[in-house]
Amino acid sequence: MGQINVLVVDDSAFMRRAITTIIDAEADMKVMATARSGEEAITKALQLNPDVITMDVEMPGMGGLEAVRQIVADHRIPIIMCSSLTHEGAETTFRALELGAVDFIAKPDAAYVNINDVARDLVAKIRAVSRRGAQPAQPIVHAPPVVERPTIVEPLAPPRPVPARPRFATHYECVAIGTSTGGPVALSHVVPMLPGNFPLPILIVQHMPMGFTRPLADRLNAQSKLSVHEAVNGMHMQPGTALVVPSGKQVALRRTGSETEVRLNDDDGSSLHVPSVDVMMTQIADVYGRAAIGVILTGMGQDGVKGLRRLKERGGYVVGQNEATCVVYGMPRAAAKEGLVDREAPLDDIAQILIELSGIAKP
Repeated sequence: MGQINVLVVDDSAFMRRAITTIIDAEADMKVMATARSGEEAITKALQLNPDVITMDVEMPGMGGLEAVRQIVADHRIPIIMCSSLTHEGAETTFRALELGAVDFIAKPDAAYVNINDVARDLVAKIRAVSRRGAQPAQPIVHAPPVVERPTIVEPLAPPRPVPARPRFATHYECVAIGTSTGGPVALSHVVPMLPGNFPLPILIVQHMPMGFTRPLADRLNAQSKLSVHEAVNGMHMQPGTALVVPSGKQVALRRTGSETEVRLNDDDGSSLHVPSVDVMMTQIADVYGRAAIGVILTGMGQDGVKGLRRLKERGGYVVGQNEATCVVYGMPRAAAKEGLVDREAPLDDIAQILIELSGIAKP
């Protein structure tokens, strides 16, 4: 495989130098050019046809969003967004992903304890989207309707209303979803498509930097008929509620009778990803056994294989996203290669599969 040529776009000279230093330190990649604005990015993308673009989220003039829209529409070059750790930065980043950017990193600044953290993430993602044939995510033309709903703010133990169970419920009692690269958009094609009376609780692990899981949960909550929240200690798994495991924590489940409590722990240093899909799926398998449904969506690497193996040993059911609709067919491929996927399906079919498995009567 030849050298990966990267176009770095940022209005800050400091950030351009920092990102260039990270990329040029790798033997298999090189910054072929830099740009200071969205307009310049579009021009250089056309002239140079880079393998990957890193794009600042917020720039004067034409911002990163419009540049992403035009580049994805005209050139289909994989774009990795560089976002500040602010609420506004997160919202703009998620919109860029909806427009077709493939992934994002947090800017290499004080948000990271060590510059090596962001360097590792950036070069891994550049390799993944370039060498594994990642395609820009299909832009969302019609976003799901926004449902006005108050957001839960750090409750110790939220109220646990018990909605009526559908008459045709199956033996399944929960859904666990794991994803990475391309995940925010993939989740927006699944969670908002589930009905408000969906009878199973949902637990989600999405690989992303610190500070982004709460905006992700809030965004899904606004789009969905379900209640979606970033998980906190003391929450319980509830029908019709999806919990997103926060960045920097590993999830543990404790079942007492019919109640399953979510606990959040620091990682013990053994996991590459925090949170980890393997950890979540293992917890789901041990608590729910054959009553668990595991879903593995787009993402690079193999996180999820160990946990899904445990889930299959306990009799659970696994749904995997198919290659054609993945931004990066890494995690689903690894699971399928190990024979752990019971049903592989296009992204837009997965919500309906979950509805059928949940036992909700078809109209």
